[in-house]
Amino acid sequence: MEPQPGMFVIHVGDGGWVADPEVPGSEMQELVHDGSLEAGTTRILETDGPMTWTPEQREVLAVLEGGVRIEFGDGTSVSLGPGDIGTIPAGMETTWHVTVPIREMWVLAET
Repeated sequence: MEPQPGMFVIHVGDGGWVADPEVPGSEMQELVHDGSLEAGTTRILETDGPMTWTPEQREVLAVLEGGVRIEFGDGTSVSLGPGDIGTIPAGMETTWHVTVPIREMWVLAET
């Protein structure tokens, strides 16, 4: 919803979820897609195992529910849970080990 020009609103309840074409097995609600800025929420209710993700732009994420251990190419990892906020630079290869259900809010933007 765009109540005023350039101001966007979504409700992260149970409605409006669509399959995310970039993250198989997940659903998303897109808040805004304006040029190089994208923002929204993603949820994963089931998983068959780890998922790889390499953002094309810097990603800022906030975990709202569930948890994730994000593994990096060098074998190190970080664990995030509800209330944690993180950022991933563009082009960084990651493997996500999620605890379902997980819900996250994300922003992708050029830096």
